[in-house]
Amino acid sequence: MKHIAIIGAGPAGLMAAEAALAGGAQVSIYDAMPSVARKFLMAGKSGLNISHSEDASQFRSRYRAPDDRLASMIAAFGPREVEGWMAELGIESFRGSSGRVFPVMMKASPLLRAWLARLQGGGAKFHVRHRWQGWDNGGSLVFAAPSGEVKFDAEAVILALGGASWSRLGSDGAWAKLLVARGIEFEPFQPSNCGFEISWSGLLLDGFEGAPLKGVRLSAGDQSAHGDVIITKRGIESGAIYPLSPNLLGQIGAERAATLEVDLLPDVDMDTLTKRLAAANPKDSSSNRLRKAARLDRTKIALVNEIARGALPAGAGDIARFLKSLPIRVDGPVPMDEAISTAGGVSWNALDDQLMLKALPGVYCAGEMVAWDAPTGGYLLTACLAMGRAAGRAAARR
Repeated sequence: MKHIAIIGAGPAGLMAAEAALAGGAQVSIYDAMPSVARKFLMAGKSGLNISHSEDASQFRSRYRAPDDRLASMIAAFGPREVEGWMAELGIESFRGSSGRVFPVMMKASPLLRAWLARLQGGGAKFHVRHRWQGWDNGGSLVFAAPSGEVKFDAEAVILALGGASWSRLGSDGAWAKLLVARGIEFEPFQPSNCGFEISWSGLLLDGFEGAPLKGVRLSAGDQSAHGDVIITKRGIESGAIYPLSPNLLGQIGAERAATLEVDLLPDVDMDTLTKRLAAANPKDSSSNRLRKAARLDRTKIALVNEIARGALPAGAGDIARFLKSLPIRVDGPVPMDEAISTAGGVSWNALDDQLMLKALPGVYCAGEMVAWDAPTGGYLLTACLAMGRAAGRAAARR
């Protein structure tokens, strides 16, 4: 019976183990942390958004990858398959009003417990506190373990080591140097689905740090998103900004800064807003005009004053345009370790159609360690599961 080593016990690694076991292989799973799937459990603390129920072609369009290989894997194991797999584990799912898919119990822990029970029942062996160190000269896998150096010989290896954010949960990107030393093509990590740094004045922060900007539309280049964002000490944070990460990071890379445009009143058209402002009492202060005529709350008024530096445009039409396209200079992303996910990783050029490294036959890569990207909303987890499944099946067949 073929023995497969899986390094990394997050969603991609665990699904690779499940697929390899189903293919008749023996499976040993290694992880550097004291327990498995720590980032997965953290993702479930506020509700495990594991997939999305939108149309399949729309779903696949959310991913940023250089070719169709990832799309093919998601076509084989996409949102419907994820829900069916959960049901097999005894975990009922539901679809929220936005189409996002969650377990009914919301948290990740019941799903993980059922999943681990299935894997252990199938014969999978878990080895925690085993940090991968690469290979020795004879091709054996080498791990640093509490008992000292441990070596293991496997007929196939699946690497599912994650990206480079949330290092305290195990995703530190330290594996990259081991593969680069073997000549594997690698694309540098960069933060994705992250907050951004903005140089707010002390005046704004004194009164509004932690305050939400409610119901705004954010735009960067050809990307836009609607929702609430939080003013933080360093800048802005929230799920509404995450989809704009690629465009903002692209601008920052090219120009060392980016411009985020904020429509403070996305549900009010320009003509209506202009008429309201034109009808305002000319004796009102600018703040009262914004409050009464534009109907902005205190946080939005403070942001307008921050950007205008006390000098609003003169005419009603110009003020309306300003409020519907407030330009905010973005200095950079928050530190990569704080990002929800990371882009970059093992280049697709280094992988064959089965996710095997061309330069290292019998070694497969899956999950966030490969260079693809997607927004939040269930897309990240679904892709990790689909890639893990594909790698596990391929390794068992080889």
